[in-house]
Amino acid sequence: MIQTIRNAWKIPEIRKKVLFTAFVILIYRLGAAIPVPFLNIGPDGILGASAVTSATFFDYINMISGNAFNYGTIFAMSITPYINSSIIIQLLTVAIPALERLSKEGEEGRKKIAKITRYVTIGLGLLQAVAYYVFLRSQNALSATDGTFAKVFQAIVIILVLTAGTSLTMWLGEQINDKGIGNGISMILFAGIVSRIPSYIGQLYGYLQYGGVYIPFTIIAALSLILLIIFIVWMDNAERRIPVQYTKRVVGRKMYGGQSSHIPIKVNMSGVLPVIFASSILSLPTTIQMFVDVKADSGWDKFFSVFTTEHWAYTIIYFVLIIFFAYFYSSIQYNPIEMANNLAKNSGTIPGVRTGRPTSDYIAKVISKIVLLGALLLSVVALFPIIYSQLTSVICKAVGQVGADGIAGVSISLGGTSIIILVGVALETVKQLESQMMMRHYKGFLD
Repeated sequence: MIQTIRNAWKIPEIRKKVLFTAFVILIYRLGAAIPVPFLNIGPDGILGASAVTSATFFDYINMISGNAFNYGTIFAMSITPYINSSIIIQLLTVAIPALERLSKEGEEGRKKIAKITRYVTIGLGLLQAVAYYVFLRSQNALSATDGTFAKVFQAIVIILVLTAGTSLTMWLGEQINDKGIGNGISMILFAGIVSRIPSYIGQLYGYLQYGGVYIPFTIIAALSLILLIIFIVWMDNAERRIPVQYTKRVVGRKMYGGQSSHIPIKVNMSGVLPVIFASSILSLPTTIQMFVDVKADSGWDKFFSVFTTEHWAYTIIYFVLIIFFAYFYSSIQYNPIEMANNLAKNSGTIPGVRTGRPTSDYIAKVISKIVLLGALLLSVVALFPIIYSQLTSVICKAVGQVGADGIAGVSISLGGTSIIILVGVALETVKQLESQMMMRHYKGFLD
């Protein structure tokens, strides 16, 4: 990776793209530090200590935005509306024939879908900004105003500034796509998560100050993060190859086919999406609880407590949802019948499998096994920080050693979702650099 970056830096064209990407990320981080007007937020932010320990949807957005959500800045919504919009349009493309036709119309169709995605992003950003304003008001984070007109004006300004921040973030991501390196939205995600790493390191250092069992627990947590990164790199590159043999055929005086090939199926074919979907659904109950007055030790209080990372049931539900969404996304991404038909059209066969339905059934069986394996591996990465936090909390309470601030156990706040995003974007960026260097090499050769 280091060698690839070094070689890319020597090429003027690629160096300009890298510097442009860095400049856009700098603008994004500056915007993430500019507060929205009419807010009165303390030094600990809106979420306070829960910004790294709880499991609400707000904490998920805060992680993606690089703590901008916690301090009410103009980029507080980050690219969450764009991600949700892309997922919605992608799902609707399968369900709505008109969108499906657009997706098959080549470059023009993709441009139209991208335009629809932008409009949906602005709409979702507006709705999310309204919800954020309601949350700010419930947390007494608004500046004091007198009169109905002043309050309405205050609400309109806050909502419009947040929506404009969402639109600007989306535009910055598209600029990286056009003039920079890598996927713009992924790079912005990467920048937001990386910006929180110093606070994670400070948190681990704080655990060391407690002494006792916290020292080995903290060292194990740090080593586990390194091992998780290595594990994700291996998982991202792992694939199952279905062998394919093409028969020879004569067209005029030329003979085509006869070569052997394979169909690559990635073990982690759905990436981080199952984890994002699962965490988003699990965060809804705790988010609703923030707007509802729930009495302590009541039935509703016990129900909502199930959806916190401290409860053992949370881990089980999280695991089941990851498996479910992994199969759901793979069913959208891969169509065994279409794959079998394409093989038949190109005179390709899988050795030992007849063409037609037996081929599609075989491909479906292989994909089903790979999806299960990939989902299990993904669950290990996503659930390990939660299980480790629960286990160390139980041990610390059992030995009677609790931190000075009442914290029991070591929380790996740089969770599985963040690690998968960081490693995935880093690998994707390196591949982009390699492909652009390769293209430049062949372009020079042809010229």
